[in-house]
Amino acid sequence: MNQISGRRGFDHVDTWIFDLDNTLYPASCRLFDQIDVKMATFIMDFLKVDHAEARRIQKGFLYEHGTTLRGLMLEHGVKPEDFLSFVHDIDHSAVVADEALCAALTRLPGRKYIFTNGTVAHAERVMARIGIGGCFDDIFDIEAAGYLPKPNIESYRLMLERHGIEAPRSAMFEDISRNLEPCHRLGMTTVLVTSPDNDDSAAIASHSGHGPEAAHIDYITDDLPAFIERLTLKASPVTS
Repeated sequence: MNQISGRRGFDHVDTWIFDLDNTLYPASCRLFDQIDVKMATFIMDFLKVDHAEARRIQKGFLYEHGTTLRGLMLEHGVKPEDFLSFVHDIDHSAVVADEALCAALTRLPGRKYIFTNGTVAHAERVMARIGIGGCFDDIFDIEAAGYLPKPNIESYRLMLERHGIEAPRSAMFEDISRNLEPCHRLGMTTVLVTSPDNDDSAAIASHSGHGPEAAHIDYITDDLPAFIERLTLKASPVTS
């Protein structure tokens, strides 16, 4: 866990916002790999292309539009409900209970929200597997955002407005560096959750130029439960 000197802290924070996939569960469980495969399959079937072309389209839309879905909607008129129901029809048993995370979140004072480019249904299944279903006040998903995904700053503004959150009094935890840049612009404290198993995060960082060293990253951690636990101990501020 690393605090980057001179960046924003947590003394003023009363609202905690968390990404879902590869943030609240470890990328090593490879749950998102299943979604990745399903997205390629959807594109193959919908656009009648082979696997290699489907993967090229999939990742191209991810880099350009924030999500594959956004690109498919804008360029091919895909109905988001059809896409989301298909790609989230996966085996969630790869996600295991995390008692340490549940305990840390329970002790963390303030409001807590999930902000995801996925759906509420997917988030609820993941949260149930981890055992953190009762730790959050609400879920702001891609439907609530009008299918406008992170990192579009309007999606963040919608989320903050929906829940009456003051950006400078909030902190965001994310596994994709570029998705924290709008948070920083809005005045939020930012935490990048890293893992050597997070292939998409590394690819997006390489493509966008927004890696862990970016100026909009306040903190970096590879152990989310321990990081949150440190936040609950006021006598032991989070430092590197």
